Amino acid sequence: MARESFAIGQVRVRAGSTKELELPITRLVTGADVSLPVRVVHGRDEGPVVWVNAAIHGDEVIGIEVVRRVLAALSPKTFRGTLVAVPIVNVLGFMTGDRYLPDRRDLNRSFPGSPRGSLAGRIAHLILSEVVAKCEVGIDLHSGSDRRTNLPQIRADLDDPRTRSLAEAFAAPVMLQARIRDGSLRHAAREAGASVLVYEGGEAWRFDEFAIEAGVAGVRRVLAALGMVDPVEEAAPSPSTECRQSSWVRARRTGILQLDVTLGEQVEAGQRLGGLSDSFGRRLRLVHADRGGIVIGLTNAPLVNSGDAIVHIAR
Repeated sequence: MARESFAIGQVRVRAGSTKELELPITRLVTGADVSLPVRVVHGRDEGPVVWVNAAIHGDEVIGIEVVRRVLAALSPKTFRGTLVAVPIVNVLGFMTGDRYLPDRRDLNRSFPGSPRGSLAGRIAHLILSEVVAKCEVGIDLHSGSDRRTNLPQIRADLDDPRTRSLAEAFAAPVMLQARIRDGSLRHAAREAGASVLVYEGGEAWRFDEFAIEAGVAGVRRVLAALGMVDPVEEAAPSPSTECRQSSWVRARRTGILQLDVTLGEQVEAGQRLGGLSDSFGRRLRLVHADRGGIVIGLTNAPLVNSGDAIVHIAR
């Protein structure tokens, strides 16, 4: 018996086929329509229904490339289950090069949203009703913000057995027990019964190849762990370093920053991380680690003000 078609929006996708569609969002003052781009890979054989999304923040473009490369390697004839890919969630922010929506709302603090709410609320409701509600597992792709870069990492509820097994399958360098943020896609999706991984890697508005490759490999491993694709032949990845908490070391003076550490480096409490100088190179203050752990994030800003986040350490 043939597998049933997959319904999304006003479209039905036949088993063993791929379909691109647009979910209407709003209309610009020019009269042009703005829609959410979606591609559905509806496999010929039964299996899980999974979504992968990127660019909830419009300046986080690494996930878009991750989605593109993952989709390029999939065939609906051999795929088992269904993948719903949304490469650009914050379409308006992406078009203007902005993290936020035109009304300055953070889309990832606007879930579950409402069909009659703000623009952010309407997009959030659209994603939840047309994508998340149809899926059991989701992968939400992000990168660093505000001139920060992140080590490839999975943030998830590691105390939930199924979510933990998927995080382990992803095999990013770090998997971090991360608290749930109210209004986030992860929070709303979990309330709807889905298991969600949040991937972080690289920097906003840059195609950092190290973060793209780790994201592509991780998504493929999760699909393989769910039985949706055959495993890719590769050397066994190193197990993720599990971290239960993290915090930023902050500048205690204003100055020009010189960092002495790199992403993924293990540091000890009291270790020198860098220094702050004035414009003539006179040292104003050294920066030291206030705890031991692994560096999972760094600022790329040369000028920092007192109180700015500099180095993100997880342990």
